[in-house]
Amino acid sequence: MIVIIEHVHLNIKPNQSEAFELAFQQAKQIIYPMDGLNAVQLIKHVEDNHHYILMIFWDSIEHHTEGFRKSAAYQEWKALLHPFYDPMPTVQYYQPHMLLKKKEPSQ
Repeated sequence: MIVIIEHVHLNIKPNQSEAFELAFQQAKQIIYPMDGLNAVQLIKHVEDNHHYILMIFWDSIEHHTEGFRKSAAYQEWKALLHPFYDPMPTVQYYQPHMLLKKKEPSQ
């Protein structure tokens, strides 16, 4: 099975990262039931707490573009999260290519 990674660099408005993270907790529940969704990962920058990478793992690009993006759930997601973005991010799609893994990362 081919997995597609939706990859997005997020810049959050100043002094809004805590509120964004709380909103993202709600957003996870919105996207979770979507067909073709495998995983969602939000990665926070170590030194700039207003910068994140969002990776969403889909079965196909169409599960994102035709499924999620055209759903009522996406309208909820958009209303909840898009007000935090400055500027609006660009979505890119990737396929896993290579992984060297020694152990699970500590939480």
